[in-house]
Amino acid sequence: MIFEILGEPMGKQRPKFARMGNFTRTYTPKETVSYENFVKLSYQSFGGDYFGDSALKVEIDARFTIPKSFSKKKWQQAMNGEIKPKVKPDCDNICKIILDALNKIAFDDDKQVVELNITKSYSDIPRVIVRIEKI
Repeated sequence: MIFEILGEPMGKQRPKFARMGNFTRTYTPKETVSYENFVKLSYQSFGGDYFGDSALKVEIDARFTIPKSFSKKKWQQAMNGEIKPKVKPDCDNICKIILDALNKIAFDDDKQVVELNITKSYSDIPRVIVRIEKI
């Protein structure tokens, strides 16, 4: 199963805390919730399969927008994969937001992922390409 999430890659944000009298409330930031919902919709629009409780291999390819400040030479190097984005979000946070969004949609739980590969690169079309397969 291969699907794309269009737009700039996003990482999972840390939970936020709000004090309410003597209690502290924990909540997920709305940007994270929105992106997770977008991941679910993208998966379903590509006709996403349900893998049940199988062991899975997941490959995530996060493609970032090339900065406008790059020269033509640097832009071409970025397009050829010679320059990689060393920018936020971190690889682990990109994985977290995508795998958490796919819980109960593509598989029972993200603990089933036994093999995971993530790459970050530049592209003229920002997006995340996700491949999921049974092992």
